[in-house]
Amino acid sequence: MKNILGRHILIEAYDCDPEILDDIKVVEETMENAALRAGAEVREVAFHKFSPQGVSGVVVISESHLSVHTWPEFGYAAVDVFTCGDTVDPMVAVDYIRDGFKARRALTSEVKRGIFDEHYIAKISPG
Repeated sequence: MKNILGRHILIEAYDCDPEILDDIKVVEETMENAALRAGAEVREVAFHKFSPQGVSGVVVISESHLSVHTWPEFGYAAVDVFTCGDTVDPMVAVDYIRDGFKARRALTSEVKRGIFDEHYIAKISPG
C-alpha cells in the first residue's frame, strides 16, 4: 500500500476448538503455516505452553511478525498479524488462522502502521 509501512491486523477469535488452542504443536504449526501461505519469510519461531492450559507464541518473519495468546477455557485466541511491504497478504494469514482454530466467530480490525503523507515522503526522498 502506498504511503504506509505496514498493516497490523488484530484478530479476536471466539468459539474456537479448545483442544486446538491448548495444543502447542497445532497452534505453532497453524501460525507458521499462516505466515508461509501469506507469502512471508519465516525467520524465528518461539512458543510456550502454559500450565494448566494455554499457549503463547510468535512467528518472526522478515516482514514483521505473527503472535498469539490462547485461552482454551474460553475458546478464545488473541492474534496479531503484522506485515510490512507489498509482498505479503496479511488477510490470507488471518483466514488461515481463523479456520485452523475453528473459530465460529472472529472480529478483525486493521491498524495501518507508519503512515506518511506526500509532504513527508518528498522531504526524505533523495534528489
